[in-house]
Amino acid sequence: MKKIAAIALAAAVSGASLSAQEDSSYSITMDFPYVSEYVFRGVKFAEESIQPSIEFASGDFYAGIWTSNPVTGNIANEFDFYVGYGWALSDTWSLDLGFTYYYYPETPSGDEQQEPYVGISGDLGGGFSASAYGYHDFETEATTFQFDLGYSMEMSDTSTFDLAGAYGFVSADGGGDYNYYSVSATLNYALNDVAGSYLGVVYADNDIGFGTEDSFLYFIAGLSIGF
Repeated sequence: MKKIAAIALAAAVSGASLSAQEDSSYSITMDFPYVSEYVFRGVKFAEESIQPSIEFASGDFYAGIWTSNPVTGNIANEFDFYVGYGWALSDTWSLDLGFTYYYYPETPSGDEQQEPYVGISGDLGGGFSASAYGYHDFETEATTFQFDLGYSMEMSDTSTFDLAGAYGFVSADGGGDYNYYSVSATLNYALNDVAGSYLGVVYADNDIGFGTEDSFLYFIAGLSIGF
């Protein structure tokens, strides 16, 4: 699921996530990224794409919509609807449980997928963060495990430089297992109290083989708004 990368390492993968005011009982975050390639779990889905999203959160509950709209090529749009709930395990670690519904309305059969997920994420201190997630796709009977590690360095009062790495393993029913990984670097800049911009580069790879494209270098840029 695309959202999980944002939960694990928001600034490094899908832009700077902006918090609501401390006295608010809820928050709404909107993200408007452009990616030069749409790569998900080490596999390329499309070329240039616009991937806007919106998320509502209240307490430990959250829900949102993530979309991918290819700019080039005859590739179907994608809509991901997700809900989740988090539990604090300590001051720095939390458990996350949720469900994603993937919908591709422009495909001939209106393809869809359902995927529950569970994960743990937390602060390691010194600017480091980490997460581990598991997913199971009911449609393809594929199980995925992904591990993320990130580092955020404050550049100024309004900017940070973030590094991130991810490793994942996909086990599909009937074969087709593969590994994937990615590394990224992102510069985030706060425009004001509610808006921020970001620019990053990502390298991703997989070991699927059989003539499948296995390495990608792509760019991401966008704007996040939160209140």
